[in-house]
Parts: sequence; structure tokens; C-alpha cells
Amino acid sequence: MRPERVTVVEVGPRDGLQNEAAAIAAADKVAFVDLLSAAGLAVIETCAFVSAKWVPHMADSAEVFARITRRPQVRYTALVPNLAGLDRAHRAGVGEVAVFAAASESFSQRNINQTIDASLDTYRQVCERAGELGMRVRGYVSTAFGCPFEGDVPPARVASVAAALIEMAVFEVAISDTIGIAHPGNVRPVVDAVASRVPVSRIALHLHDTRGTALANVLAALELGVSTFDASCGGLGGCPYAPGATGNLATEDLIYMLDGLGIETGVELEALVAASRFMESRVGHAIPSRYYQAVRRPQSAAAVQKSKRD
Repeated sequence: MRPERVTVVEVGPRDGLQNEAAAIAAADKVAFVDLLSAAGLAVIETCAFVSAKWVPHMADSAEVFARITRRPQVRYTALVPNLAGLDRAHRAGVGEVAVFAAASESFSQRNINQTIDASLDTYRQVCERAGELGMRVRGYVSTAFGCPFEGDVPPARVASVAAALIEMAVFEVAISDTIGIAHPGNVRPVVDAVASRVPVSRIALHLHDTRGTALANVLAALELGVSTFDASCGGLGGCPYAPGATGNLATEDLIYMLDGLGIETGVELEALVAASRFMESRVGHAIPSRYYQAVRRPQSAAAVQKSKRD
């Protein structure tokens, strides 16, 4: 049965911008987050406290977090890879963080230079420290539907990593289609495997639209009771360690579909368009959201035809 309400986790300021060619000024990142807050998003992943050497676009995370206008109804979160990142996030005033384990050994080594087991040991320490600091921790399970280096990933392995994160007090696991390879036929096997060990209420999906199947995958997951989905305003994004991982599921496209299904989100679609319009002018290229591309045109096709007739 489909949920009546869905939580959208906006990852545009972090996942959307981390791999852009253009360097985005801190002031523009702050303005972007503030526009997203005004759109009614309940959760905004604002930045990442990672090595500036490896992810230079996140070097100003503390500055960005200090300058955003925080609304009481919005959760502002950050990605952290280890204890050092957690402590930096805490000093910046972050109350909720996310860690990222992989279901593929090859991807784990390429992404964080650790085996899966070693990464879980690190995150166990992060969760313990976060508990002491009063911070909540979310977990990502990367390459849940396939790995750019290994190919297919067994659903049982995805479930094992997700369960390990839950056991260390992660409040939610985002099952992630890192390279945009998922389709409706394999959403159920993966979600069912995870749900055999983790309550569905604690499962989210993080989807990329590389092959144009992200919305179809959301529909399949809604039927399984999943009610939390990650999305990126404008469809920006991509993982720097996953070849071919193009943009995330666009928040506008997701909200348009959910609105049409009568599923509540609390997000204002036209306010999202304003946020995408702002960021498109900063990244220096057209953004891929289909909804945004449709409504940003100055004239509809019908208007153009009418103009020709006149």
C-alpha cells in the first residue's frame, strides 16, 4: 500500500555540487540552501566534512553551515567519513550526520580506501561518538544495485551492510543506486532483502537517473511501503568515484509525480524551480530535471503554434 506522505531528503547542496566542474562560491551555496528551505523541504543535506584534497568543493562546509538561515522545521545534515569529520561537523553546529558504507568491496576501496568491514568499524566509532554528542546518524549503503567495478551486487550483501549500520544505532539506511543502474524489476528483491533485517520505516532510497528509470523505481518502492526518498534539486549530482554516475533523481520530477499521486510532501514545486533557476546560473550549464526544462521555456508548444498562426 502506498504511503500517504513521503519525506524527501534534499541532497543537492552536497551530492549535487560535489562533482561540478565550476567552483561554487560559499555565498551561492548558502543562498541555494536558503531557497530550498523556503520550498518546504524537511531535510537538507547541506555539505560534507571530508578531505578538501579529495573533494575540494566541500572545503567551505563549516562556513556554509555557519551562514545558512536555519528554519526550526528543517533538519540540516552533513556527510562525514570518520571521527575527524564528525568532530568538525559538531564544531560547526551540525546536529545530524550521515556515514556511507558500500556493498561492494571494490567501490569501498576506491571511495574511502577501506574494506567494507574496516569502514563499518570506523562508523561504529562514529556512531558511539555521535551518541555522546547528542547527534543522530543516518547511513548510506552505496552500490546497492550494482557496482561500476564488480557488476551485480547480491541483495543479501546489501541487507547485511544495512543491518550492520542499524545495529550501531543508525536511525535510517538509504539504499543507494550509485551508478543509476536500478530498474523496477530489481527494486523489490533489494528492498525485500533489506526489509527482512531492517524495518521498512527505516529504509530510504537514494536514486540516480542515469538510465531514466528513477521515477519508475520510486513507484515500485512506494508499493513496498518505502516513504523516504533522496533527491537533488535540478537533478544535479554524481559520484566522483563511480564512472558514469550522472545526476541524481531530480527533486522537481519527484515532487511533480508525488503531487499527481496525491501523496503529501509539504514541498512547493514552484519554489523548487526558483532554486534550480538560481543554481543553473551558477554551475554554468543546463540542469537535467525534466520538469524544470519543461517549465523554464518561455513559451509552451501551444503558444508557439498560436503565434505562428497569428
